[in-house]
Amino acid sequence: MTPIYTALAVLVTFIWGVNFTFIAWGLESFPPLMLTALRFFFTAVPLVFFLKPPKFNRTLLIYAIGTFVMQYAFIFTAMHLGASAGLTALLLQIQIFITVLLAYFILGEAVSRMQIIGMLVGVLGLSVIALNLGGDMPLAGFVCILIAAIGWSFGNIASKQVSTQAMQQGSDGAIISSNSGRNKASALSALALVVWGGLIACVILTLSSLIFETEAWQLATFTEASLKSWLSLGFIVYVSTLIGFGLWAHLLSQNTASKVMPFALLVPVFGMTTSVLLTGEVVTWWKMLAMILILSGLVLANIRMKLGRKRQPV
Repeated sequence: MTPIYTALAVLVTFIWGVNFTFIAWGLESFPPLMLTALRFFFTAVPLVFFLKPPKFNRTLLIYAIGTFVMQYAFIFTAMHLGASAGLTALLLQIQIFITVLLAYFILGEAVSRMQIIGMLVGVLGLSVIALNLGGDMPLAGFVCILIAAIGWSFGNIASKQVSTQAMQQGSDGAIISSNSGRNKASALSALALVVWGGLIACVILTLSSLIFETEAWQLATFTEASLKSWLSLGFIVYVSTLIGFGLWAHLLSQNTASKVMPFALLVPVFGMTTSVLLTGEVVTWWKMLAMILILSGLVLANIRMKLGRKRQPV
């Protein structure tokens, strides 16, 4: 990856790490499914009226359901059930390993031996959390986050496929050949993917919230919500979703998933740090051990590797 792509990857992971604390603050006033539905309503409106929609197909639907509906409905629910912001950010990173494996089997992207070692070290870090369930990470929250990770992994693969296809085609169907044209098309298609995917997610999540959180749908829920929760919703929508996912989709369209995904291991570092500083989450020895193992996995996974090749057929 080029230095600019590396810097963008670190920026996105910082945004997503801080976002977990904002989610906790938003949940102080809104139930999880409603908060998730509000997130994607404001993500989609009013930008859907200005951005050309990507081609609606099964890939776009998988992206919207996996990345937005499954990931965030279950993350918000896990935190509502008592999972701390820092541990949620840490455990969610199992999606990195699932994504790389899916990229190998579905897209045919090569995975090096060193990268496999890095992933295994990272899994050891995640296993430390599994051995210390309770308190900051209840069992129900643990299961919800695993489901969220699976959803995000499938969404990452779909995001790469949709963004790459859209990038290759101009607005009139012509192939874009210049670097500036490819970059512009990729950026616009990435933003459109997030906005229109968010619209699909909003419909599904609103219906789900009306069914499972019926009592919350009253005027008092919105009028009595704290300013902190409303500001948190604003950060979640405009910074974490539009900027974060827009940049992430762009990165996946320009680089192989196996190069981009390891950077997501920085999310729990930023997430744990901000949770400790802003919410008073207690850092224990096993949390530190888990984070050290995950960081070690990131370093190992990013040792110079030849990842751009397609795997050879067996």
